[in-house]
Amino acid sequence: MDAGSGAGPHRARGRLGAPCSGARAPGAPWARFSAWLECVCVVTFDLELGQALELVYPSDFRLTDKEKSSICYLSFPDSHSGCLGDTQFSFRIRQCGGQRRPWHTDDRHCDSGAPASLQTGEGQLSPEGLLPEGPSSGLGWPSLAPGPQSLVLVSRLPFVRLFQALLSLVAPEYFDKLTPCLEAVCNEIDQWPAPVPGQTLNLPVMGVVLQVHIPSRVDKPESGPPAQRGHENLLPAPVVLSSVHELDLFRCFQPVLAHVQMLWELVLLGEPLVVLAPSPAVSSEMVLALTSCLQPLKFCCDYRPYFTVHDSEFKEFTTRTQAPPNVVLGVTNPFFIKTLQHWPHILRVGEPRMLGDLPKQVKLKKPSRLKTLDTKPGLYTAYTAHLHRDKALLRRLFKGLQKKRPSDVQTALLRRHLLELTQSFIFPLEHYMASLMPLQKSITPWKTPPQIRPFRQDDFLRSLEHAGPQLTCVLKGDWLGLYRWVDSRRFFKSPHFDGWYRQRRKEMAQKLEALHLEAICEANIEVWMKGKSEVEVVDLVLKLRERLVRAQGHQLPVKEATLKQARLYIETVISSLPKDLQVILCPP
Repeated sequence: MDAGSGAGPHRARGRLGAPCSGARAPGAPWARFSAWLECVCVVTFDLELGQALELVYPSDFRLTDKEKSSICYLSFPDSHSGCLGDTQFSFRIRQCGGQRRPWHTDDRHCDSGAPASLQTGEGQLSPEGLLPEGPSSGLGWPSLAPGPQSLVLVSRLPFVRLFQALLSLVAPEYFDKLTPCLEAVCNEIDQWPAPVPGQTLNLPVMGVVLQVHIPSRVDKPESGPPAQRGHENLLPAPVVLSSVHELDLFRCFQPVLAHVQMLWELVLLGEPLVVLAPSPAVSSEMVLALTSCLQPLKFCCDYRPYFTVHDSEFKEFTTRTQAPPNVVLGVTNPFFIKTLQHWPHILRVGEPRMLGDLPKQVKLKKPSRLKTLDTKPGLYTAYTAHLHRDKALLRRLFKGLQKKRPSDVQTALLRRHLLELTQSFIFPLEHYMASLMPLQKSITPWKTPPQIRPFRQDDFLRSLEHAGPQLTCVLKGDWLGLYRWVDSRRFFKSPHFDGWYRQRRKEMAQKLEALHLEAICEANIEVWMKGKSEVEVVDLVLKLRERLVRAQGHQLPVKEATLKQARLYIETVISSLPKDLQVILCPP
């Protein structure tokens, strides 16, 4: 457990007890609530005492001192941002104290059914053990109550749009009625069904029903705005959210549309990138938009939608003794221009401005033009894009602006373009990876299945000559140069490639195991049993049972008929054994 720092925020008052790394007991009544949120926090600001964690609900949820300090400092806009009035933004913190929800048993199944880009893993987003908090993290609102206040939702789920809508409903009411309102809302959330992928759910809260669709890995990417789903004759009529996680990508990228493909390349390659914005809201939305560019590929690098000098990782990210980490960092304090001047890519965006009917675009500038003070908006980088700019797409988007085309249609056009870019890049990797899978005819029932062949970078790069995206993709450019640049910059050891490779290899291993089980179930078990020792027969029973458990837990892609046959084989094999072994293998 981390000790509190004297320079940090003062300890929470009221309900919050001493910090510990434990959580609610398995029998506690918050299992459904914890499927959506970890907790809700109220942070207050006092001119004399500084930030203080006033309330955590449910009251028995515990945060470490380090987590409290991070939430307190990140819950308010930086003094340089000049935010006035109510504001919402996201932040992301490092989890301390390990796994804290042992009672929620459906997490693994829900996570495995989600798209790769939305899977959170067992409390972690990356190998460094990062935990998303709030809309991927926390959303802050100043209060009309005495002294500024911020209401923060803490969650593992990256459902940004849902939490923004939820906070917009809850925050004004809470600041009017305070704790009783928060208790009522948390109890309502504790009645929500689990966020099972593929389900359309109606979520009642404060007299409003939010209708949402939980994304599934079998969902097809939509080429246009999502269609609204049936309202099921509900009263009151539900508020339909078109997505639980996707931001208005076109609005977020308006000032950088001319450079969106270069930004896509930088994000794909896991390059260190700083976003300097005028407010936490702009900063967090730009960072979250950038990390969503790679769908359906999972963004596996670290990212911080809003980061301040008080963050516990400040020294880690600003040190000049080693190369900048693979992080997309959102900041508002101009101090970071000097502190992060050694980072290779800095995107400075200002307040949205229009030139006639079109948004003013930031310019591409050399890093040497980055000044400590009064740096103008621009993308400061020495990187040269490998792919040609899609001028036809830009013309369509700008023409849509002039014709007042709905933002969701503009976003659909932009998202589809980015999706096609990512799919074009991934396809050769997928094609080569599939060639490493053993042939089905080489899988025999009574022998250990053959191994998946190793991924060899040189073989893959050679395969691009006759199977690269330059042969099929409409967008032209130096695709082979992009892959070679990728290789020279050690992309094959980057978090993005590592995350993709581990997931694909896991899926292939599960498929291989399922094919082996099918081969066993199609064989004649009685012929195999002739002449086999009791040790060999018992070993088969144990292995078949292990496969059944994995298949029933949705970890193996096996048909129900195969499972039924496997159960029958287990009964047949056990019945052939002596009575004493039957009792051991099938206890009463």
